[in-house]
Amino acid sequence: MSAKVLSAAVLGLDCELVEVEADTSPNLPAFHIVGLADRATDEAKERVRPALKNSGFRVPHGKITVNLAPADLKKQGPAYDLPMAVSILLTTHQIELDDEWDAQLFIGELALDGKLRPVTGVLSICLETKKRGLKKIYLPQANAGEAALVCGLEIYPVSDLRALVSHFCRENIILPYRRGLVPARPDLALSAAYDMAHVKGQNFVKRAMEIAAAGAHNILMSGPPGSGKTLLAKTLPTILPEMTIDESLEVTRIYSVAGLLPLNQPLIIERPFRAPHHTASGVALVGGGAWPRPGEISLAHRGVLFLDEFPEFPRLVLENLRQPLEDGVIAVSRASGTLSFPAKFILVAAMNPCPCGYSNDADKNCSCLPGQIINYQKKISGPLIDRIDLHVEVPKVKFDKLSEPAAGEPSAAIRIRVEAARQIQIKRFKALGIFSNSEMSSRVTREFCAVDDATMALLKQAVNQLGLSARSYFRVLKLARTIADLAAEEKILLEHVAEALQYRPKAE
Repeated sequence: MSAKVLSAAVLGLDCELVEVEADTSPNLPAFHIVGLADRATDEAKERVRPALKNSGFRVPHGKITVNLAPADLKKQGPAYDLPMAVSILLTTHQIELDDEWDAQLFIGELALDGKLRPVTGVLSICLETKKRGLKKIYLPQANAGEAALVCGLEIYPVSDLRALVSHFCRENIILPYRRGLVPARPDLALSAAYDMAHVKGQNFVKRAMEIAAAGAHNILMSGPPGSGKTLLAKTLPTILPEMTIDESLEVTRIYSVAGLLPLNQPLIIERPFRAPHHTASGVALVGGGAWPRPGEISLAHRGVLFLDEFPEFPRLVLENLRQPLEDGVIAVSRASGTLSFPAKFILVAAMNPCPCGYSNDADKNCSCLPGQIINYQKKISGPLIDRIDLHVEVPKVKFDKLSEPAAGEPSAAIRIRVEAARQIQIKRFKALGIFSNSEMSSRVTREFCAVDDATMALLKQAVNQLGLSARSYFRVLKLARTIADLAAEEKILLEHVAEALQYRPKAE
């Protein structure tokens, strides 16, 4: 006799239901798993049998066959341990389900003593479970908080296999997990060392950072070593607005699939800040692998991706950023299939103007040859430069600024203005499903970035003199829209466009 239960396979950020069927026959002892299972899934036979035995249940002495259907869908990871054990218990009549088999779902990794260990991708699994109309999901206790983020499901946290069987035998009923309150965001969780108040001088750069935070625009900082580029980048999260619930769920889903979600933090409420080293590979940056996983650009979704020493990244690695910077999504194509991961992040890049770093320094002579400077700057392609909204020079801070006792404007004050601008954008784009000005398409930009004749004349002159591309033209309009939002202006004025044009690179 065979029996089946439902489980789920995580594919990227999506999910597919999997039928786990078990059959026993009086042949020579054997345990076979079929259905395109990876190594971790196939090794379940070495975990399930001891878990059943050590939990006090009868293990069939003959041949056990477990089928994971559909057979042409690749399965990975240990999340199928629990449904395999349940299906074996069903086929040997040691338990009976209290509901139809297709109304409940099982996931969880088994320890050899029958205890359940947490698994990844639970949020995606629960969303798919709810979408398919299933009522109940049984999972490890450590994953219950994450699963409870999805309303409308009965979440049953299971400590071990014996507790689950006791529940089905109606001896000790497992109560559904009570959904707790969404944790509040701390006022400022980051260290005070990264507060804008402690950045001396650099008022022009601070203004650019405020604009970048308000509209989620990309920014490139160039300046000599020690001018404060890295410190400025690390202060950006302290002025970013609080994430909405929808944004938090998006980020949590990515971290859950990647296996990076802390067990004591079911919902990520702080905007991510990712700073990969310049030796990172293309796969590490954009995602991929034999079983495609989210890369750094997806882990920075709705947050900040900081690339220090920008030209030191291999050119081929940087070129991988072109499509996600434009579309906000990365499509990872492999022989096994194509998966998409969201990648709407603020790119903060920092670089020296030349290999030695002092080509623009008035106080220190540059030791680089002209050819070396040209080759260094050519490491970043024109199309990539064109996708960065704000280009700012970060000069060396003078001694009189460094020795000033007074602190500058704190991050908390700047963040109030940024949040006000973001609220304007959220209200404006409510029907479009976008959160910031940088996400506007060309059609939406035309609709919300109308300018008067005098401003259009300035834009025409800038396009002709600076040689702006069509992409740059629309990015200037988006930037001007953010500057207007910071000023609480309904219309884009001439001064807003003029300021936006200041942030274009000197030579297009």
